Amino acid sequence: MSHARPLLDAKALTVTAGTRTLIEALDLPVQRGELWCVLGPNGCGKTTLLHTLAGLRAPRAGAITLKGRPLPDWPVAELARARGLLPQAQHDAFSAAVIDVVLLGRHPHLGRWAWESEHDRRIAHAALAAMDLAALARHDVTTLSGGERQRVGLAALLAQDPPLLLLDEPVSHLDLHHQVTVLEHLRRLAHERGRAIVMSIHDLNLAARFATHALVIGPGARLHQGPAESTMNEVVLSAAFGHPVAAERFGNRTVFVAD
Repeated sequence: MSHARPLLDAKALTVTAGTRTLIEALDLPVQRGELWCVLGPNGCGKTTLLHTLAGLRAPRAGAITLKGRPLPDWPVAELARARGLLPQAQHDAFSAAVIDVVLLGRHPHLGRWAWESEHDRRIAHAALAAMDLAALARHDVTTLSGGERQRVGLAALLAQDPPLLLLDEPVSHLDLHHQVTVLEHLRRLAHERGRAIVMSIHDLNLAARFATHALVIGPGARLHQGPAESTMNEVVLSAAFGHPVAAERFGNRTVFVAD
């Protein structure tokens, strides 16, 4: 276990929605190089937790630090360079070329009156290529399918290039090929570039395949967390989802199925 200071550190965090307590007394240290999957049934608080970790809403109790600095103390522009959030849904108010949408991810790195440089454009095009969107760079974003639009959002987050990436169901609209290639790219970002990633996901098998760590949110704000291999088991998952889950071994991989 690493003893380095976590990049993101939540202590005694309580998250609520109205009168409901979704998450209570959560300690969540996230190190560089880790890929955390947040798992749990609909309405358990995955999205609310990610928004809280991003600083978009205040917790009911507890504290969050990023690089050892309390989250409320970060200036907005500086925070945008340190953490990025991919929301669950992408909304386009008007037409724009895909490359221009991705270039929005570079804005936290620009001066107040600066335009994107060739360096910024290279980063944006590299992000498009990583998401298999190079051929759509000049297409109108409003003409894309849901899965293509999701990958545009991912490309914009890659162009933003923060050390902490928070993603709300990043592969939910993607076909099988792009689910795997996107998660492979995220794993490389964590492993090779030292990014820290926290993402919600519904597919237990994709989580087990790619995550280094898992946070499982169950009924009554019950929490289980730790290395994915030990945290994701039949007992924890069955209790969290209120349905029997069986685990089978195929070679060196564990596969989860609903009984």
